[in-house]
Amino acid sequence: MDHLSDSAVRAARDLRVVFSRLRRRIREIAQDADLTPSQESALTLVGKHGAATASALAAAEGVRPQSMATTLAALEQHGLIRRAPDPDDGRRQLVTLTDAGRARVEGNKQVREEWLARAFQDRFTAEERETVLRALVLMDRLSQP
Repeated sequence: MDHLSDSAVRAARDLRVVFSRLRRRIREIAQDADLTPSQESALTLVGKHGAATASALAAAEGVRPQSMATTLAALEQHGLIRRAPDPDDGRRQLVTLTDAGRARVEGNKQVREEWLARAFQDRFTAEERETVLRALVLMDRLSQP
């Protein structure tokens, strides 16, 4: 890290820490006691990607297929997902949300967005919120290839 400025190293470290804390806090907001964090994450992933195979979901989550199979079995027992044969390849099954799963994903998303908006409203001045919005434009550059 000899060629990196102190401010770049500090910004990288501090940003990672703050984003980790914020991500954890946002996840806690809509956590239901009946699902584990990995089940919540998989449910959200199915909602985001639509119909997908268990192996594709495992790859997207960075977990072993066996772990995803266990997670999906629990979600299926809760009535939040369903599996159906892939119309293009009958050997595979596609995982989709049930109506209950879709309602849960949307409800969690709404709760999280409302919490975050309320936190911005209550904890920041209008000027500070504008500063955050300007900083987000800059932060978006990090997500670009």
